[in-house]
Amino acid sequence: MKLLIDAQLPTLLAAILNELGYQSIHVDSLINGDESTDTEIINYAEKHQLIVVTKDSDFFHSHSLLKKPAKLLLVSTGNIKNKQLFDIFRRNHLKLYELFEIVNFVEINSNGIASHE
Repeated sequence: MKLLIDAQLPTLLAAILNELGYQSIHVDSLINGDESTDTEIINYAEKHQLIVVTKDSDFFHSHSLLKKPAKLLLVSTGNIKNKQLFDIFRRNHLKLYELFEIVNFVEINSNGIASHE
């Protein structure tokens, strides 16, 4: 599974997800880095068949209305320490893989993970 981590999330998250067996890159790796527009991020994700991982509700609205990005992982933890965020992903990474096999929109928060659609 291939993931594109949005700018509001730490770059280290991509490295941690790579260690867990995902193919992950951070928006900082794109040509415009963290100044990439939502449209640029969506287009890049679509071209490379990546799941967008974000805290940005604009992607939720775009996915809900236009199905762009095609696959979305919404992080709705609020403000938490990076260590807590990384631990949430470590605890739930197998479930993430399972859910994205059957749905296109998953939400992860401090309490766990939920699929939508």
